[in-house]
Amino acid sequence: MNAPLSVPVTSDVPALHFKQMCFEHRGHCLLAPTTLSLSGCQRTLVMGPNGAGKSLFMRLAHGLLPPTSGHIEWEGTKPPVQAMVFQHPVLLRRTALDNLTYTLAIQRVPYRQRKALALQALEKFGLSGLAKRSARVLSGGEQQRLTLARAWLLKPAVLFLDEPTSALDPAGIKAVEDAVNEFHQQGTRIIMSTHDLHQARRLADEVLFMYSGQVLEHTPAQHFFDTPTSVQAGAFMRGELVW
Repeated sequence: MNAPLSVPVTSDVPALHFKQMCFEHRGHCLLAPTTLSLSGCQRTLVMGPNGAGKSLFMRLAHGLLPPTSGHIEWEGTKPPVQAMVFQHPVLLRRTALDNLTYTLAIQRVPYRQRKALALQALEKFGLSGLAKRSARVLSGGEQQRLTLARAWLLKPAVLFLDEPTSALDPAGIKAVEDAVNEFHQQGTRIIMSTHDLHQARRLADEVLFMYSGQVLEHTPAQHFFDTPTSVQAGAFMRGELVW
């Protein structure tokens, strides 16, 4: 990672409240009624086996899907600025540089400032040499770093990441984790899903453990890793296949 850009985010992030939030599809309950709050500028790792409901929870939290019952609301008068990084990067059919300048245009940044800001972001995430390359032909790790550069330009108070390293090699994983930590150090609240225990140990301040569409544990990270309270979490920690 290169020298940080000046990104004026605040560590005073409003709490996110889930009140009996539930999601059903065609008569099937995919996410059981959930009541909890995510507060403070922490790194929350949403964990659980495949099919636990992590991605669905993330999309509901970010507002991409409405709950079928219950409520999700941010404390205060309006939601904070948010960004989301998906497991499979969603990029425009444009160059890496143009993907970033387009983001700045949407944010109504003056035209004359866009290129310089985009180039700074590319440099920060180690992509300067790829500025003119089509974003969709970049490697998986390069695409994920480009989505992080794009998120950085949004100056988010909250960053959602849905298993962003699941398809990356060790170097790509480290680059993403370094970026996550830098976002957090700048005051961004992190909410990230993963099924990788080692990654969670490296990053988590708190853990939200899911199984079969239910949130079974929401606890400080060290407590979760030392003494998980649910049978399912214990089995997950031991590496047993849990469905």
